[in-house]
Amino acid sequence: MTLTPRVRRSYALGSVATGTFGTVPGLLLLPYLTDTLGIAALAAGFIVFVPKAWDVVLNPIAGRISDRSTSRRGRRRPFLLRGGIALAVCFALLFAGPGEPTALAAAWVVVAFLGCASAYAFFQVPYVAMPAEMTDDYDERTRLMTWRVAVLALAILVSGATAPAVRDAIGGHTGYRVMGLYVAALLLIGVLGAYFGTRSAPSIPTEAGGDGLRTQLAVVARAPEFRHLLTTFVLQALATGAMLAAVDYVARYLLDSRGQSSVLFACFVAPALLVSGAWSRFADRYGKRRGYTSASVLLAAGALGLVASLSGPAIIVYVATAVAGVGYAGAQVFPMAMLPDVAAIDAARTGQNRIGVFTGVWTAGETLGLALGPGLYALVLAVGGYVSSTGGDADQPHSAEIAIAAGFSVVPAALVLLSLLALRRYRLGAAEVRAAARQSPTEEGAS
Repeated sequence: MTLTPRVRRSYALGSVATGTFGTVPGLLLLPYLTDTLGIAALAAGFIVFVPKAWDVVLNPIAGRISDRSTSRRGRRRPFLLRGGIALAVCFALLFAGPGEPTALAAAWVVVAFLGCASAYAFFQVPYVAMPAEMTDDYDERTRLMTWRVAVLALAILVSGATAPAVRDAIGGHTGYRVMGLYVAALLLIGVLGAYFGTRSAPSIPTEAGGDGLRTQLAVVARAPEFRHLLTTFVLQALATGAMLAAVDYVARYLLDSRGQSSVLFACFVAPALLVSGAWSRFADRYGKRRGYTSASVLLAAGALGLVASLSGPAIIVYVATAVAGVGYAGAQVFPMAMLPDVAAIDAARTGQNRIGVFTGVWTAGETLGLALGPGLYALVLAVGGYVSSTGGDADQPHSAEIAIAAGFSVVPAALVLLSLLALRRYRLGAAEVRAAARQSPTEEGAS
């Protein structure tokens, strides 16, 4: 089933919300805790991790609930509106809390971030599940994901570059509060665009799985191709989360300017905007698995080159960031296009729709990786002896500078290379997916 360009663009708008929420907390929440509230790096990493870890439990539940939805507005769409609006409100509150005492400020962040994580689960899981029910065409899913990743890259660029600029223009705790309101507005743009823009999107009729959640999770866990794909993606999310958390520290302490964070983001995301279509054409010719492998190698190479941030010329850092950005674009396009293929194979074999459960487990893994990334980076900072402060102007020992650079480069590169071991075991190709689509018991209802 081929989708209209309007439906592709409208669906992709949801990535304004996913890209913004995936970027800004990872970029600014850890520095907010360590350098505005004065919380020690290790404790700050724990605060960032705990609310996100809650999503590991909640996301499969959200997927199961959306699988069983029977709303006349569509199985998934109502969740986009409710979860998305709640996410924007909670995000505005995240940076609006007190600055002292430290314990109260930390508790405020934990509660508000927990609210963000819960709301995001009920937006993201149904959103990611939608492509499997919008089209059963193997190549159309890649085209749909190409649009999504292009918008995702743009959202990362805009939010990652402008959120720190808004904070810095005002300064202090007030700067963070205004930035929170600004980002909440960006989230609403993506939420409302995706909800209203997909009203005319097709929906392939499928029967929701009748088994309990525990049984369905067991079925998903036994799907080997899903396990290999998920392991690859989670390790890369962990690497990306660590790199994202590092940007503000690298800009301030190694490149000697907080404003360099916007430059780093531009170098990372601008290539992604340019090459998403090229990765799609690569998949048409060589396949999704080979494309994912090639993109991952580029991501690892670029990350390793970022070791130059410790003492090398800034231009080398920018070039390495751009190489990583090219790889990152493909490392988003391919797994997102491969996930519906895995779910389609399962649906053809069982006659039941478990895409919500697959997506719930998938987004739980992604969330865990992105949550552990800043936590891992905070651990690296703590080992390096990083000094927290309330003014963000503490002198750092050389060991802390080494930790800032290593957590930005060597650690993420190693994680991406490790993920390739899992990707090598993924065997699902176009022929199998197309055969499953022909055999699917839902095909008649889709035609």
